[in-house]
Amino acid sequence: MPDVTMYCTAVCPYCVNAEKLLNKRGVTQIHKIRIDLDPAHQNEMTRRTGRRTVPQIYIGDFHVGGCDDLFALDAEGKLTPLLAK
Repeated sequence: MPDVTMYCTAVCPYCVNAEKLLNKRGVTQIHKIRIDLDPAHQNEMTRRTGRRTVPQIYIGDFHVGGCDDLFALDAEGKLTPLLAK
């Protein structure tokens, strides 16, 4: 299973929902980068993704996007194969 990285904050219902879906799909470990604890992480996230909202999720080197993007990927049947690589 590829590494899963999620830029997030402490209080974010979208981050929680994204994590629940990933767990449901078999992800047991998520590397969380808390942008609320270090402004440098927020700058890194914005530079890397072009977005300012959390969560921002990477599966391996693939930028999934946010929570809605993750759920859309799952609804299209593309999340499980991506996690299986």
